[in-house]
Amino acid sequence: MYEIYLERAAERDLRKLSAEIFHRIIPRIHALADNPRPPGCRKLTGSDNDWRIRIGDYRVIYEIDDATRSVRVFRVRHRREAYP
Repeated sequence: MYEIYLERAAERDLRKLSAEIFHRIIPRIHALADNPRPPGCRKLTGSDNDWRIRIGDYRVIYEIDDATRSVRVFRVRHRREAYP
């Protein structure tokens, strides 16, 4: 079981979402505790531990630390805004 940590930016992103989208995304974030690399996840190029999951038009960008068994969620954004 992995610990899930939300960065402040991810918390702000979640507050801006509509209730419908929020309730679609939260269960998927909680599911990362059991399986941080679910089917369909992708490793982001150019980083060592950054991954993303796709939930409709939204992306959850997160980092997996297997040593401490933690998942740190950085961003929850629409796909056009998710990648710097």
